[in-house]
Amino acid sequence: VQLQAFGGGLVQAGGSLRLSCVASGSTFSRYAMGWYRQAPGNQREWVASITSGGATNHADSVQGRFTISRDNAKNTVYLQMNSLKPEDTAVYSCRRFALGRSREVWGQGTEVTVSS
Repeated sequence: VQLQAFGGGLVQAGGSLRLSCVASGSTFSRYAMGWYRQAPGNQREWVASITSGGATNHADSVQGRFTISRDNAKNTVYLQMNSLKPEDTAVYSCRRFALGRSREVWGQGTEVTVSS
């Protein structure tokens, strides 16, 4: 299984971006998925996650601004980011959570830069 994230870029504060993470394989719908970010000099932090059933959770720092969603027909998980702030600047990565004997999988990051 491979995860391919894209959609990052440079945006002004207050702007929006939508990140996408596409998974290979045919069992995408069975797995919970998550988005994480790592800013320069900081540890990686959890941003949002979505269960196989579609239940979502978001970090307090992005609650009300970011929305995670999934399209199982497209093997894709999204992160809609609105009202972006300079402190949202980071490399964003997607994660497929472990399930049973299947290990977790991380995708490569996509860089988001928010200018003030």
